[in-house]
Amino acid sequence: MTSAREIMTAGVECIGLEESVVLAAKKMAELGVGALPICGGDNKLRGMLTDRDIVLKVLAREREPAATKAGELAQGEVVAIDVDDDTHHILRTMTAHKVRRLPVIDGNDLVGMVALADVARDLPDAQVGDLLAALSTD
Repeated sequence: MTSAREIMTAGVECIGLEESVVLAAKKMAELGVGALPICGGDNKLRGMLTDRDIVLKVLAREREPAATKAGELAQGEVVAIDVDDDTHHILRTMTAHKVRRLPVIDGNDLVGMVALADVARDLPDAQVGDLLAALSTD
């Protein structure tokens, strides 16, 4: 069974709790990603920030992006997977939480990210369709 370690993107960059949403958007653009982990000063994972969060929680509410801190958008329990979790566990986690990207943790350390596309490449076509259907419903 394939593990997160085998399909993840390693070397993930965080956005700090106190860093602005503008800086986060610039990092996303530079890295070509749609999400960044939010990390504290101890580099511990505190949440996730997506491009969608910036649009819906900042721009649509007419908040000032330069004055809005990434940490203000970190809400609820952080959903993450372990580096040794297999693709079936990753699939269940994505489906249960309706997310398309998951941070990968090894102990207390953030070591990578797994995206929907990473999982899809490792699954039979029927399971990919089921995953997409589950993530697309409200």
